[in-house]
Amino acid sequence: MSGKEKRRPRRWLRWLLLLGLAGAGLLAKGYWNATRDPVIRTATVEVAGLPMGQPALKLLLLSDIHVAGPDMPPERLLRIVADLNRLKPDLVLIAGDLVSEKRSASHVYSPAEVVAPLGELKAPLGVVVAPGNHDHWFRPDALRGELEKRGIRVLQNEAVKLGPLIVGGVDDDYSGHDDVPATLAAMDRLGADVPLLLTHSPDIVPDVPRPVAAVFAGHTHCGQIRFPFIGALTYVSRYGDRFACGDISDGGQRVFVGAGLGTSLLPLRYLTPPDAWLITLKPKDPRS
Repeated sequence: MSGKEKRRPRRWLRWLLLLGLAGAGLLAKGYWNATRDPVIRTATVEVAGLPMGQPALKLLLLSDIHVAGPDMPPERLLRIVADLNRLKPDLVLIAGDLVSEKRSASHVYSPAEVVAPLGELKAPLGVVVAPGNHDHWFRPDALRGELEKRGIRVLQNEAVKLGPLIVGGVDDDYSGHDDVPATLAAMDRLGADVPLLLTHSPDIVPDVPRPVAAVFAGHTHCGQIRFPFIGALTYVSRYGDRFACGDISDGGQRVFVGAGLGTSLLPLRYLTPPDAWLITLKPKDPRS
């Protein structure tokens, strides 16, 4: 056997080793991205319904928490909650998918374990949840009971008045539990203050017949795994990337779609860090 023939297998082994190391590095980077501290994104919405002189209100939007091992154990969520409390929001809005039963999970937690860290959220106007599809798929009654036990309000095609705000919670569209007309009717019965809609999937937006001050949603994870030049494989939306991510203006309607805190399917993120939104509502100057 010649020297060349002896060296050839070694060359292939080197390439296989390099490919294996590159793959391991890519997975490690994706996991690090998924478990990093969330980015705090900010925006301001001028609202005609707030009287001049009314102090600005800070709303904190969270979504897609997906409590499950290995990437979002309750201990990690508790640390995130402690950091978020330092933002001193007036109201916390959670756009669904608190739980996760993904096949890649190293541990699935009980509703009580999922909710306990959220009970530490602090906001004068409270904490409001609109359920997501995973919340309907995994012990929904027990989850709602644990939330209510900790004073967290769950809105399923219902509405509540909180200070000068009318918050309507549209139940999850993806799992077929949404009822936009019922939610709007519930809001109308509470008066004509500042109307806000909280929901899991932003796909309800085209079904809202009149603009509200803002719609708050999640579900898309902003793609979760995105590739340079290609983008995300899916946004899990029948509207493609129309409501993919971030601060969106759609036909005169302001929409905020969070990337979420946790992950779905795989505990990996690429080009889509976990995030939370701090949105300031302030009175709109009638002269503007």
